[in-house]
Amino acid sequence: MAVGGADNPWWLDLLEWGRRSPYAEFFDIQWNSPDPLLEGQLLLPFLSSDYGTVLQAGEIPLRFDAEHGAFYIEHYQHHFPICPLTYDSLLQAVDHPQLKEMAQRFTALAQFPQAYERARQAKAELAELAKDPQVLKGVEQILAHFDSSKPQGFQRLHQLLERQHYRLASWRTAGDDINWRRFFDINELGGLRVERPQVFEATHGKIFQLIADGLVDGLRIDHIDGLADPRGYGRKLHRRVKSLLKLRPEHAQIDHLPIFVEKILGPDEPLREDWSVDGTTGYEFMNQVSLLQHDPKGEEPLGELWSRLTERTADFDQEVLVARDLVLHGTLAGDFENVAQSLLQVARSDLMSRDLTLGAIRRALLALIVNFPIYRTYISVCGRSAQDDKYFQQAMEGARATLNEGDWPVLDYLARWLGGEPWRKLPRGPLRKAYKNACVRFQQLTSPVAAKSVEDSSFYRSAVLLSRNDVGFHPQHFSAPVEDFHQVCLQRLEKFPDNLLTTATHDHKRGEDTRTRLAVLSECAPWYAEQVERWRQLAMPLKGDEPTISAGDELMLYQALLGSWPLSLEGEEAHQEYAKRMVQWQEKALREAKLQSSWSAPNQPYETACREFLERLLLAPEALALRQSLSATANRIATAGALNSLAQTLLRLSVPGVPDLYQGTEFWDFSLVDPDNRRPVDYAARKQALAEDASVTELLTDWKDGRIKQALIAKVLNLRAEHPGLFSEGSYQPLEVKGSHAEQVMAFARETQGVRAVIVVPRTCSELLGTAQTPLINAANWGDTRIMLPFADSGSDWKGLFSDVVVTSDREVPLSAALERFSVNLLIQTM
Repeated sequence: MAVGGADNPWWLDLLEWGRRSPYAEFFDIQWNSPDPLLEGQLLLPFLSSDYGTVLQAGEIPLRFDAEHGAFYIEHYQHHFPICPLTYDSLLQAVDHPQLKEMAQRFTALAQFPQAYERARQAKAELAELAKDPQVLKGVEQILAHFDSSKPQGFQRLHQLLERQHYRLASWRTAGDDINWRRFFDINELGGLRVERPQVFEATHGKIFQLIADGLVDGLRIDHIDGLADPRGYGRKLHRRVKSLLKLRPEHAQIDHLPIFVEKILGPDEPLREDWSVDGTTGYEFMNQVSLLQHDPKGEEPLGELWSRLTERTADFDQEVLVARDLVLHGTLAGDFENVAQSLLQVARSDLMSRDLTLGAIRRALLALIVNFPIYRTYISVCGRSAQDDKYFQQAMEGARATLNEGDWPVLDYLARWLGGEPWRKLPRGPLRKAYKNACVRFQQLTSPVAAKSVEDSSFYRSAVLLSRNDVGFHPQHFSAPVEDFHQVCLQRLEKFPDNLLTTATHDHKRGEDTRTRLAVLSECAPWYAEQVERWRQLAMPLKGDEPTISAGDELMLYQALLGSWPLSLEGEEAHQEYAKRMVQWQEKALREAKLQSSWSAPNQPYETACREFLERLLLAPEALALRQSLSATANRIATAGALNSLAQTLLRLSVPGVPDLYQGTEFWDFSLVDPDNRRPVDYAARKQALAEDASVTELLTDWKDGRIKQALIAKVLNLRAEHPGLFSEGSYQPLEVKGSHAEQVMAFARETQGVRAVIVVPRTCSELLGTAQTPLINAANWGDTRIMLPFADSGSDWKGLFSDVVVTSDREVPLSAALERFSVNLLIQTM
């Protein structure tokens, strides 16, 4: 939930009343702190500078809301309410009879159990009094009396703030001292305790109303791993949603309302089947298609190129370990300390572990989290499941390898407390509560650590090949064979047939077609390495004096340019706009990497040097040779990249699952990370193109305008509408491919009663494509490559997307026929 600012009534009430607020239990706050400055107080790291500095500068002035009779502190867009129980010190500060009388009213509030309710009435009376100009003048004198830019006002305002339920602090303190859960490390987003029934109802009321009114047909749960109990939440939400369906109006009746969860799965981690959800939002599918389109032969030379030029490891897992340690000592250090303190409470509750020191717990906990192989576990009252324990033991092995043997016994205690010993075996009371609290806090820390260290750090620190650096991806896995893709499709059909299938999102690091273009580099790695060496030589005159762009940032920039280089880049205005986009991307990349710069401490000289290098590269006359070389390389791989894109598009629309099309991606998507991937979409152009119904020849000839991709999407969506059961329930059968280029083809069949389909896509085909100027492989190049159909009644009446295809008497489909007229194909047969 958005916090800070001045427009969240729950948050403002919490600040005003602290633990007395009815919303105190809504937010996940640790009121008991080992730091005496935070005992019973909420840390508010919203100040632009140190507390003393802004106080002395008068940048946190006392204000009065005359309409509501309320005092508050203002700092830019933030409002920090003053607790009514401290209004007495304000109202007594001036010699005004009516205000002094009101001061007595507020002083008396503390004597009543109903102070919260009575204060509302007292503030209303103060607001009424403030309508009198003389009273309002007295209030203005109060505000001047507490002007902290003056010596006496400085002390008065500080003493007033010391009596509040919060402690104002610089934004920099959040990383070390935060005592409430945030969304990752974002101070403006506070974590809610939806595991509490009243919080669940309050936060879901509007959603439930929309479902009952028939206005919502599905739910997407963002970052479910941030919850205390994802399983319990999913099951409770499912039950509630199911009960609401019968309340929907007749025209909006549905049998089932799907629930999808945003979940980043580990390399071999399945989605839990007992959550009562319909699947994930599809990041793992994005990864699976990417693996399919990378040539394993490119992994070694690309890794060697990266290591040689940057003197950094090509081992992505090693990069992640460094980033995890950095995050835990940086922006999430305060959250880490909260988990350590919760474990110390458990240790002190047992005579056998009471001698464990906080320092020992910190060392063991740090090693455990640094080596954690997935986002999180899901410990229940029964302890860790067998599946959870597998991942936990992997973390334990990694931790032991990095810790001194003297700390191994501490690690064993952590393994016991964090789900090794089921809570249900403990008597109800403080010990059981301490165990549960430690487990919940541990799990709510490992997931943001994973996200911040991988997606928001390592993806910008390692660039063996950027097409393998995206949300839900595991760059340590460079490629995968066709058999692996078939296997995950079969598993999805069995376990989560309605799982979303996405290849672009609001969170992706690179657009879906940016990645497919860059994947081509895995097929021509030695040639690409030669181009890089040439670019580095051409770029030397563009670099100024120290500091200058590092080798790693330079190599990453070249890849970013190759992937996003527009298919048409003509004129000064187009170059300026592209340069603006790239500068925005570069600043984010440099700061997320945290190598030369960061968001918390921007290295302006280095960032300026990198920006100037980039702008010279894209705009300066002296960089023309380098620009031409980059453009030529981008164009050389663009056609094969487009072929990859069309294959990716057809797979998303035809494999088991529900295709999810991100806004605007009907045309080519060469976007970068946000905000670039959230630019306005020209829907009018897409609507017009769809209405034109261009011929296949025209689509292929003019493939750069993106209509070819839109036409493919439209064709397959129409087929899905015509045969819904085929794609929602139809079987999935991998098909055997034989011939000289069998490795460059993936084919499968979908079948349900009365209809069957065969889907054919090429893969890693840049060599087969050759110098073709359109994303269509010459039919003769396929040679004897053919698909073997397993159907006894195959027949010959197969209709393709853009042309019919004849099946031979041997139940074979030659690739030269299946992909003669279009880049990919979906053959369909009704029986």
